[in-house]
Amino acid sequence: DLQLVESGGGSVQPGGSLRLTCTAPGYYYFHTHQSGWFRQSPGAKCVQVAEIDRDDATWYAASVKGRFSISRDRTKNTIYLRMNDLKPEDAGAYYCASGGVLSGDCDENRRRNLWGRGTQVTVSS
Repeated sequence: DLQLVESGGGSVQPGGSLRLTCTAPGYYYFHTHQSGWFRQSPGAKCVQVAEIDRDDATWYAASVKGRFSISRDRTKNTIYLRMNDLKPEDAGAYYCASGGVLSGDCDENRRRNLWGRGTQVTVSS
């Protein structure tokens, strides 16, 4: 199946920043779909943290609002997630999702939309 590819994860101290990227192979174009980022933390439910629509409207989970920023580069056909002021609770595997109608549920996105292998983010002192 067609999969998205996430990258840019790493290990940072609290207060640090990372920029995650999401790319799609083939002829899939992010600008004609909804796209978003999800986080799977150890021992916690997978949750959506950000979304960007076709018209560039964005949505953020309350826990990351003001610190994270999702964006799309049409020329590069890439989705980004800029994460600032990272906190330990932000740690986890970050997954990119995209489709005609994005779900807020990770498993539903895995079944119905494009999904990737994830990129790991660790936040510790």
